Formats: sequence, structure tokens, C-alpha cells
Amino acid sequence: MHSFPDHTFSLATSTDSAGDVSITITGDLDYDTSDELLATAERQLERRPAPRHLRLDCARLAGCDSAGLSILLMIRRRADVTGTRLHLDNRPAALERVLGITGTLAHFTDAPAPERPAPEQPAPGQP
Repeated sequence: MHSFPDHTFSLATSTDSAGDVSITITGDLDYDTSDELLATAERQLERRPAPRHLRLDCARLAGCDSAGLSILLMIRRRADVTGTRLHLDNRPAALERVLGITGTLAHFTDAPAPERPAPEQPAPGQP
């Protein structure tokens, strides 16, 4: 008889005294579960003021498919818009491999690009 690991998906959210948010991901982040993570992260990013840091704790992440990776990238973009720094904490080796193979690791380990000022518009009648 074979015993298969339990990959039941769940999220646990906590906020520290500074207002920074941590979401612990348990199980597989895939097509069936990634929308739940996105909705949870968006609720946190929509708070006012937005958290300075959003930490996704991946220590209990069992697997991540292309839909899961897509949602992680979407969360990164939405965090950048609010000025929130996204962290993928405790990345398991399998996630590290997926991020490395897809060339997306730097999106989660580099600091977000600073906001750029809008280009100046010429005064009416000037080129």
C-alpha cells in the first residue's frame, strides 16, 4: 500500500504590528487553487494604507504549476502598483527550480523598480 502526501490547499493570513502581511501557503498552487491565493493577496493589497511588505510563506508549498506561477507574477505586479514589497519566503527546492527554469526568479528576489515620474507634457502650442 502506498501512502500519498496530503496536498490539501489552504491559506493562513496574519498581520504583524507594523501592518506587514504574511500569507502561508499549504499544498499545491495550481489551476484549481491559484485564484484563491490571488483573491487573498488582493484583499490585503487593497487595504489602506497598503502593507509595506507582503510575505508569501512557501515552506508548506507542495507544488506549483504554470497557473500558480502566473498568479505569483500577477501578485508581484499588483504589489508593485501599491508600493508593497513582495517576498517569497522559505521557497522549497521545487519552486526554486521552476523560478530558475522560467527565468522568473529575479522578479521575486530583486527590489521592485522605483516609480517613474510621468513625462512632462509640452505646453499647448509648443512642440
